[in-house]
Amino acid sequence: MPVIVIGADTALGEYAIDELSRHNRDIRAFVSDPTVGAGLRNRGIRVAVGDVSDGSHLGGAAAGCFSAILVPEAAFDGRLRSFADSPAATVSIWASAVDEASVQRLILLEDGRIPDASERFAGVEAEIVVIPTERRSPTDIAIDVSKADNLDSLPEV
Repeated sequence: MPVIVIGADTALGEYAIDELSRHNRDIRAFVSDPTVGAGLRNRGIRVAVGDVSDGSHLGGAAAGCFSAILVPEAAFDGRLRSFADSPAATVSIWASAVDEASVQRLILLEDGRIPDASERFAGVEAEIVVIPTERRSPTDIAIDVSKADNLDSLPEV
């Protein structure tokens, strides 16, 4: 089953995609940057380009995915977010979108910037895996993302 990386056009998103690709996963990428999207398409990855605060677009892109990887940088950087007035609101939209898409496992790259993260994901029915990113190499984070996307079990990360 597919995995979607929301914020695939961030440094950590790119590391995650590279690692998932090494394991031949069926990857979808949600990006705001069309140039990055074109590069990902050239690698055979299905890409949705849009506003990361557009819940309906995110939900459509995530439909049928087993896992959703949420990269907080995409909620905090300078990209356009027309449907949210804050990074916290963007993250809440992500939670609703992946829940409505019936994603079974949500993988959150936790960098300490999401206020009240546990509350924002409280109503989500998916298994939630939190991968801490602070003071860790992007390679190690990406390896943990790939382990967490394992379809057979929910590993300790």
